[in-house]
Amino acid sequence: MSERFIGRGWGFPLRVGPTGGIGMVDREREIEEAIRLVLGTAPGERPMRPEFGCGIHDHVFAPGDSATAGRVAHHVRSALERWEPRIEVGDVAVAFDAVDEGTLYIDVRYTVRTTNDRRNLVFPFYTIPFSDGVGEAAADGGRD
Repeated sequence: MSERFIGRGWGFPLRVGPTGGIGMVDREREIEEAIRLVLGTAPGERPMRPEFGCGIHDHVFAPGDSATAGRVAHHVRSALERWEPRIEVGDVAVAFDAVDEGTLYIDVRYTVRTTNDRRNLVFPFYTIPFSDGVGEAAADGGRD
C-alpha cells in the first residue's frame, strides 16, 4: 500500500532511462523530485494550472534579511502543504550563504506520511542582490 501511495513517475528533469524510454523514479526519490518541482515553479508559469508552484520567486529582488527569510519559509511551507500530500512538513529553515549574498539555502525537513520516514532536502534559491543600482532599478520598476 505505501509504495502505491508514494508512487512512481517520470523523472524531473525529463531524461532517458536505461532502456531508452522515459526515465522513471520511484519511492523517496520521486517525492524529492516532486518537492523540487513545486519549489522551482513560479505560480502562473503553467498555463493549464496557473496556481501551481511556490511564491518564493516573488522575492528574487528582495533584500537578504530575516524578513525575507521568513516570507520565503512561509511560501515554501504553504506550497508544499498544498501540492505534496505525501509528506508532512516539519520545519523550513532559510539560511544565507556567507560568501555569496545572493544565495539562500532552504532546508525543508519533512516526514513521508506512509512510512514515517524523516528526511530533509536543501533547495538553493538565488536572488539578485542590490548592487550598483541594478537591483534597485528593477525593484522600483525602473523609475528614475
